[in-house]
Amino acid sequence: MVSASHSRNRSYISILLYIEAAIVLSLGLWLIFFSFTHENEEVAPLLGEISFAILGAIGLFAAGRGYVRGRNYGRSPAILSNFIALGVAYYQIQGAFYIGAIIILTLALPTLYFAFSIAKTEG
Repeated sequence: MVSASHSRNRSYISILLYIEAAIVLSLGLWLIFFSFTHENEEVAPLLGEISFAILGAIGLFAAGRGYVRGRNYGRSPAILSNFIALGVAYYQIQGAFYIGAIIILTLALPTLYFAFSIAKTEG
């Protein structure tokens, strides 16, 4: 039997993953816009970044859908992507881009908390 708090945690993590997916997709779309408005000397790396942003957004969205549907297939990608986000936040702090680090940490830490709390209760 699924408790109300367990269901609520699944809702929270899915919302956080959807927000992360929207942010990553927005960054990918911004890179597309940026490529048209600025002179590009290296097209291949830019296309790689755009591709990874779009694929990452799709993966985060799929992980969020997995949590909404009560499936476990979103658990590992959600945890892995947010551990990567912690590393990105660390480098944002090293580069004195504190607002970026705060935004990343504001999403990554609660997502990791809810993912681990769900994993703990489900075994």
